Amino acid sequence: MPTVEHGRGERWQVRYRDDAGVQRKLNFETKPAAERKDAEIKASLDRDDYIDPKAGQVTLKAYGQQWRDTLTADPATLMQIDTRLGKWVFGRKISDYSMATLAKSPSLMQAWIKEMQEGGLQPSTLRGVVTWVSIIFNAAMDDGIVRRNPLLVKSVRKPKVVAKQVVPWTLATLTTVAGELPERFAAMAYLGAGCGHRQGEAFAVAVDDIDFLQRVVHVRRQVRIINGGLVFSLPKKDKVRTVPLPDEIGLRLATHIQRHPPALVTLPWRTPGGEPHTAELLFTTSDGRALNRNGFNKSWRSARDKAGVPATRDNGMHVLRHTAASAWLAQGVDIRTVAEYLGHDDPGFTLRVYSHLMADAADRARRAMNAFFEGATDVPCALDVPSEESG
Repeated sequence: MPTVEHGRGERWQVRYRDDAGVQRKLNFETKPAAERKDAEIKASLDRDDYIDPKAGQVTLKAYGQQWRDTLTADPATLMQIDTRLGKWVFGRKISDYSMATLAKSPSLMQAWIKEMQEGGLQPSTLRGVVTWVSIIFNAAMDDGIVRRNPLLVKSVRKPKVVAKQVVPWTLATLTTVAGELPERFAAMAYLGAGCGHRQGEAFAVAVDDIDFLQRVVHVRRQVRIINGGLVFSLPKKDKVRTVPLPDEIGLRLATHIQRHPPALVTLPWRTPGGEPHTAELLFTTSDGRALNRNGFNKSWRSARDKAGVPATRDNGMHVLRHTAASAWLAQGVDIRTVAEYLGHDDPGFTLRVYSHLMADAADRARRAMNAFFEGATDVPCALDVPSEESG
C-alpha cells in the first residue's frame, strides 16, 4: 500500500506477521520490488523456513562465541578450539562481518582461507578451523539466522592435505634410541612399540593394568595437560581397550618394576578441579611424580639426536605406534583388529594410514591367482551353490 512518503524514496511497504506473530514491515522504492518481497515472505512462512532479516546482522564473532559457550566437549578439545578460533577467526577481520553478509559472500570466506594459508597454517590444521566455522554456520541455519553455509558452496576451496606415508622404526633404531633414554624410561619405548600406546597412555600405565598371567595390557587412562595442570582421563575418544602383551615386553616391564618400583600418583580426573584419582604408575619422574610431556620430550629429543635419528616430527614418540601397527600387519593381523588395538574408531582410517605397510597382500593375491590358474585350487561356481529351493 502507498505510504505517507509516496513519491519520495522507499514509498512501498510490505506489512506482515512473522512466524512468532510479531508485526513486521519493510519499505521498498518500487511496487514490483515490494510485491516480490511480499510473495517471498508468504512462501517462506508457508514452508516454515522464514528467517528474520535482522537476525542475520549478528557478527560471526558474536554468534561464534555464543556457539562456543554451548559446547560440552572434552576439556582438551575445548582448549584447542579456543586457541585456534581465537587466533584464526575471532582475531581476524572476517569475524566482524555479519552472518548474513558472509552467507551471501562465499568470496569473503575464500579470501579468509587464503589469509590463513599465507599465514603459514598447515593444511590439516586449516581444514580443522574451517570445519569448526562450517559447524557454526550449520548451527546458524538451524537457528534461523542464515539460509546457507557459505563454506559448502563449490566455489570455496580448502587446501588439500597430502597424506604422508608413515615410516615405522626398525628394531635396531628402537633399541638404539631406547638405550639413549634415561634408564627409567627405556622400557616405555619398548611398550609403545610393542603395544601401541600413545604417549599420554604410556605415562599412565599402572601396575594393575598389566596382566602378566593372561599376557595382556589394559589401556584405561592417560595423563593430559589441561590449563597447564596434569590430569588423568580416559584414553582418546574414551576408547578403553586391551592389547596383547608380547613376551619380550613383559620381561622388560617386569625388570623395570624391579629396578624402579612403581609410585602412587594422585591427579584430578578429567579437569583440574575433578575428583582425585590414584594409580600406581610404572613410569614417573625421579621423585615419583607423573610425567609431563613437555619435560619428557626433552629427554626423547636428546636420545633421538644421540642415536642419529633425523630430528623431524615423524620421529616423535608417536612413531612407536606406527612401529606396533607395522609389526602386527606384517604378521597378518587383520586391519580391524589392529584398529581395535590402536584405539581407532574407524578401521577405514587405520587402513588409509597403514595400507602401504601391507605390501605383502599383493604377493599373497598373486600366489592365490597363480595357484588357481595352475589348477592347484578351485573356487565354487554358481552351479555348485545349493539354492534355497533345493535345500
